[in-house]
Amino acid sequence: MGDLRPRPPQLRPGRALAHTTGASGSESPHRSDSRPPQTPRGGRPADPDGRPGTTPPVPGRPTSFLWLFLALPALLFALITWQVAADGPLLRLDTRLSRTLVHPDRASELLADLGNVQVAVPVLVVVLVYVAWRGRARGTDHWWLPPLAAAVLMALVPAIVVPLKELIARGGTPAVPPGTGYYPSGHTATAMIAYGASTLVLLPWLRSAYARRGVVIICALLVACVSFGLVRRGYHWPLDVVASWCLGTVLLASLRLFLGRFRSDPPTFS
Repeated sequence: MGDLRPRPPQLRPGRALAHTTGASGSESPHRSDSRPPQTPRGGRPADPDGRPGTTPPVPGRPTSFLWLFLALPALLFALITWQVAADGPLLRLDTRLSRTLVHPDRASELLADLGNVQVAVPVLVVVLVYVAWRGRARGTDHWWLPPLAAAVLMALVPAIVVPLKELIARGGTPAVPPGTGYYPSGHTATAMIAYGASTLVLLPWLRSAYARRGVVIICALLVACVSFGLVRRGYHWPLDVVASWCLGTVLLASLRLFLGRFRSDPPTFS
C-alpha cells in the first residue's frame, strides 16, 4: 500500500504559479498583460510625466478663436472709423465721456508716457534680443523668425497709423492745443504692439503657468495704464484709444497665427 500519511499540498504546474506577478504562461490569468490595451485611451503613449495618455486637443479651436480676434476687432475698427469720419452720433457720446474723464495731472501724464516710442520700443528690443539669443543657443528651429516677425510688426505701426491720422484729420480735446491727427491713438498702438509682441514671443519659453500668466497680466496692465493716462490727461478722445485697441488686437492676432505655423515646441527655461 502507498504511503497514506498526510503531507502538505503540492503545487500544480500551470495553476498556482500562474497567479504570481508577471506570469505570462498559457494558463496565466495575466496573459493579457502582454497584449496591447483594447481601449483608445490605454493605447496612447504616456505623457512626459508618466501619466496615461490623455485626450488630444480638438483641432481647429485655437485657430478659430484667433480668427474671431481678427474679424470682430476689424469690424469694430471700421465702424468707429466711419463714425469719426462722418461725424456720427457716436462722437457725441465720445465727447460727453471725455468731459467726464479728463482731469490733467502729473500721474496721468506719466502713465501716458509708457506708450512713448522711447519707452515701449526699447522694452521690445531687449525681449527680442534675449529670445533670439536663447533660441540660437538651444538650437531651436527658426529661432530668428519670432524676433524678426515682431520687429516687422512694430515697424508696421507707424506705416498704418500715420496715414490714418492724416486721412481722418480728427481734432484734439480741449485739453490739448488746436490741431488734427489724433485718430487713432499712436501711443496706444505703440504700447499694444511693443508690449504685446514681447509677450507673444516670450510666452513659449516660460515653463511655469504662473510666469506666463504674470507676463500676460503685466502686458495688459501696461496697455491699460497708457490708455487711461491718455484719456485722463486729455491727449486723446476715448474713441481714439478704443480704435487703437481694435487695430492692435488685429495685428497681434495676425502675429500669433503666423508664428503658430512655425512653432516647434522650443525648450523651456530651467
